[in-house]
Amino acid sequence: MSEEIGIIDKVSGPVVWASKMAGAEIGEVVHVGEGKFIGEIIRLAKDTAVIQVYESTSGVKPGEPVYRTKKPLRAELGPGLISSVYDGIQRPLEVIREKTGYTITRGVSIPALLRDKKWFFTPTVKEGDKVLGGDILGVVEETSLVQHFILLPPFMKGEIKEINEGEFTVKDPIGVIQTKEGRKNLYMKQEWPVRIPRPVKERLRLVEPLLTGQRIIDTVFPIPKGGTAAIPGGFGTGKTVMLHQIAKWADAKVIIYIGCGERGNEMTDVLKEFPELTDPKTGEKLIKRTILIANTSNMPVAAREASIYMGVTLGEYYRDQGYDVAVVADSTSRWAEALREISGRLEEMPAERGYPAYLPTRLAEFYERAGRAILLGSQQRLGSVTIMGAVSPPGGDFSEPVTQHTKRFISVFWALDKDLAFRRHFPAINWITSYSQYVEILKDWWVKQFPNWYRDREEMLSLLTEASRVEEIAKIIGESALPDDQQLTLLAAYLIKEGFLTQNAFSEVDSYCFPWKQSKMLSIIMEFYREAKKLISKGVSIDDLRGLREIMGLVRMKEKKTSEEIDEIWRKIKDKLEQLAKKEVEVIL
Repeated sequence: MSEEIGIIDKVSGPVVWASKMAGAEIGEVVHVGEGKFIGEIIRLAKDTAVIQVYESTSGVKPGEPVYRTKKPLRAELGPGLISSVYDGIQRPLEVIREKTGYTITRGVSIPALLRDKKWFFTPTVKEGDKVLGGDILGVVEETSLVQHFILLPPFMKGEIKEINEGEFTVKDPIGVIQTKEGRKNLYMKQEWPVRIPRPVKERLRLVEPLLTGQRIIDTVFPIPKGGTAAIPGGFGTGKTVMLHQIAKWADAKVIIYIGCGERGNEMTDVLKEFPELTDPKTGEKLIKRTILIANTSNMPVAAREASIYMGVTLGEYYRDQGYDVAVVADSTSRWAEALREISGRLEEMPAERGYPAYLPTRLAEFYERAGRAILLGSQQRLGSVTIMGAVSPPGGDFSEPVTQHTKRFISVFWALDKDLAFRRHFPAINWITSYSQYVEILKDWWVKQFPNWYRDREEMLSLLTEASRVEEIAKIIGESALPDDQQLTLLAAYLIKEGFLTQNAFSEVDSYCFPWKQSKMLSIIMEFYREAKKLISKGVSIDDLRGLREIMGLVRMKEKKTSEEIDEIWRKIKDKLEQLAKKEVEVIL
């Protein structure tokens, strides 16, 4: 059968028009020009196809051929994904570097999974077993942190006729299955179209928090496993560092980090840091449970658009193995800019600020792939995909379209504040404008372990809101003119901000804060506030309270490693508060 070929009629940046494409389909992958650059059909009219090319089209001219593949853009799924670094269309960058150098040669085509590497496959099924799509066929030790479960592809079912144990490459058959269509070979590798969500049996309610070790996230604005979150913020507010922290410390089993259109030096930091970082729970290197997708701002814009879908598809694949997966995208604004550029070259009617009218639909398609679910197959298994995306609004303007539309599809909003960032308050998440719609459903999990968690959290937020109001008054009349109870509110708010809400990402101790430590720190600060409030009501001066050097220990609690050290800080403060109370009683007498 002869190869079906179209002809290029027009080239406009990453967008190419080709004729003689009758029979082609939307989403089909093609190879463009003599260099066979990878592209995807995004529009059809009679026999003319519009193609977005995932590589530079420099030098491509009308009259050159377009080769059809008759397949959509797919992700290769199988052992070898963990610890890999891919570009937006899943080309392995480290393998490319070894073969072509530090610059990606146009037209290079290298499989995502190594074809010659052997993996030891241990079957969990036997001959004669009847299996359904999603069932586990066997296990491969992908890394010391991740067992890779080989799954029967969705929509396939039948009887196992042959299954083998031993070392195989991803292209070697590991067994044979009898289906209605006949006997088929089984492989460790499968493929899936990236723009189509992988199916599950049933979606579930979200009940367990995704612990990140960041106090302002876990305690104040929590996110559950399977939830969605956005981190909007202008330049310099710490979005990337915040996402790095989440990717490093989140208690998901697998992390997918998508560097989508961000600066190359930021992605370089990720690539250098992750192989060196140690998981606080296992002591192993974090890279052993991480997949990195690097599609930086100097790489082709069309591939940036595809990288988001590629990342979430990899996440769904590990979810289907029964894992909790965190997908971190930095940033969806750069992804939206790719949509805008391609839409402009297609001469589509622009909507708000030049973005295409279908921007909300694309954002919804991405974030709605998050969730917690009962997985396909006869075995009862659960898995989740949590999606967290950075938004980079120009000038920090949260009213721009990407931020506003994103808020419609996410349930946690970590709003980064440039004023906090300029004051070196990091993470610069604004506690007034941020929110989490998951607090009530995660309340049971927290209160079961830490009974005072919900009460302390609510009192803290009320105190911070009141302090914000008092600060406005203090700007007019001066803090010293305020009554003692309002000055105490400002003092307590300062201790919360400096002692609890700020966290040093570069501190060996404070970079990650365990749940027990978060609860204890907050409980002690709020208990100090309650005790101090009683003393103020009994006539103790705010100056006497401020004069206690021991209260600065509340700011230093975050650098303490053990519960005993934190308890000792509170014991010293409590002793001083009791002495103040006695002193006041003696004065009255």
